[in-house]
Amino acid sequence: MDDTIRYLNTDLDLTSGDDLTALAAAFEAQVVSPLDVTHGEDGLWYATFETDKQHEQPDPNIAAIRAVIESLAGPLRTVWSGCTRREFNIGYACGSKPWAFNQGLSSQLLGRMAAVGASQRITLYPPAIEKTGEPCAIRVSGGV
Repeated sequence: MDDTIRYLNTDLDLTSGDDLTALAAAFEAQVVSPLDVTHGEDGLWYATFETDKQHEQPDPNIAAIRAVIESLAGPLRTVWSGCTRREFNIGYACGSKPWAFNQGLSSQLLGRMAAVGASQRITLYPPAIEKTGEPCAIRVSGGV
């Protein structure tokens, strides 16, 4: 198994009291695929999206998703605005090399994330996650 720290992907996670299926269709039409759209037993809707094309850093993935968000109009913009969670979740596979690893988000991107009411979360997956497929409990969260 590769023991290198690396960027995996960025998901957009949404929670809403409104049906998210039309919003999911709008994202999918612009190559941001819904991984899951669920109406929970609690009455809320949950959706997770990710770009069809993956990059080696989060900035281009977030920019692609953000472009779709910025294009929303009318009823779809209302559904977006009604979400109680609008979160970009950046995922990394952890390892022991290199000694130091960093990636950044530009101030322009952070400003545009804030302008659409989105926050940021970082999820770190330990090396064992790739073997077992078990969920990771290590999370670092921060709002934009």
